[in-house]
Amino acid sequence: MSPLPDCSSLRPTCGIPHCESNEFSPEERGLLLQLAHKIIAATLEQSEIPLIPPSAHLAEMRGAFTTLYQRGDLCGCVGYVFTGASLYRTVAETTRGAAIEDSRFLPVSREEAPDLEVSLSILSRLEPIEPEEIEIGRHGLLVSFGAYRGLLLPQVAAEHGWDRITFLEQTCKKAGLPRNAWQAGAKLEVFTAEVFGDRIVK
Repeated sequence: MSPLPDCSSLRPTCGIPHCESNEFSPEERGLLLQLAHKIIAATLEQSEIPLIPPSAHLAEMRGAFTTLYQRGDLCGCVGYVFTGASLYRTVAETTRGAAIEDSRFLPVSREEAPDLEVSLSILSRLEPIEPEEIEIGRHGLLVSFGAYRGLLLPQVAAEHGWDRITFLEQTCKKAGLPRNAWQAGAKLEVFTAEVFGDRIVK
C-alpha cells in the first residue's frame, strides 16, 4: 500500500457536502473509532491486537485516511488510497502511521494519547473523470502523471473555498507537477469520502 501522509489541516464535519451518504452505520463507525484508539494504545505499549474484521462490510478492500487531533490541532494524518487489505486493517495501519510515522509531527506520547481525537475518511473506489465533471465538496481528486501523484480529500476544496480550477491546480501542485498539468495529459481520478470522528459520533 502506498501511504499519502498529508491531509487538510481543517477538522472535517458532516455539515459539508461530501458527507452526503451514510454507508456506514453508527455501530460500524463506533467499531472503527474504537479500533483506532485501541491501535494507538497498542502502538505506544508495543503490543499487538487482533485485526480480524467483525463483518463482511468492514472486510472490504477500501482506502482510508486517519487524522489525529490534539486539543483541536492536527498532529498526524496518514492514508492509503490503494490497498490490498480489509478496511478494518487499513484503519489500523493508517492510525498507527498517523500516531508515530507522520514526519511533519513528533510521535504521539503516552501522555497525549488520552486527549487525542480521531477522524476517519473512508474512500470510495477511484473513477476516471473529465475536469468539467468535478464537483467541489463531493469529489476528492487524484492527479497522476508518470511517477508523480498527488491527492486531496473532498473537504479540502470546500473548506478552503476553492473553485474547480483552483482545486485542479492545487492537486497538481501537491503531485509536484506544474499547475496546468491537468490540461497537459495528467490522469484525473475522483472518489468520495464518508468522514466521521469522535466528536461526530459522540
